[in-house]
Amino acid sequence: MKIYVVYDSEGNHTKALAESIAQGAAAVPGAEVLIDHVNEADVYKLQDMDAIIWGCPGHFGTISSSLKAWIDKLGYLWAEGALINKVGAVFCTTATVHGGLEATMLNLITPMLHQGMIIVGLPGTVPENALYGSYYGVGISCPPGMDDNISKNDLLLGEALGKRVAHVTRSFTNEL
Repeated sequence: MKIYVVYDSEGNHTKALAESIAQGAAAVPGAEVLIDHVNEADVYKLQDMDAIIWGCPGHFGTISSSLKAWIDKLGYLWAEGALINKVGAVFCTTATVHGGLEATMLNLITPMLHQGMIIVGLPGTVPENALYGSYYGVGISCPPGMDDNISKNDLLLGEALGKRVAHVTRSFTNEL
């Protein structure tokens, strides 16, 4: 099964989170994980993927302009129904605790729903999500000026999302 992680990152926070998600997905047997910064990401790869996970820093409660511009290139895939029934998940980082994490994730999920994708989040039963997480995906706060402040718990949340997406994707690809 092929999983594609696409991210926008202006510093290292979102990149580190994307890498932890990719690491979690790759830990599941049978998973082949590709990871690209949005500037290198290829929309033409999406048709060959079984799961797509995208994320970015939240900009005032919404998607970063770079990732949004990339998502806006997916119209031809929508017209062909090429992403219908693919598994999707999202992640984001913000500068403050109440900086719009969930609003950003909902904005990231919306294009996936338009594409007919099956959205996977993190349930409260995931230990890493119980105290500091979101059901919509993974969202973490990274105060400005602290480049190395991504915590072990933040990275564990990323790994948990990657693993969950891979397990769900495997269950769908085994049924096909």
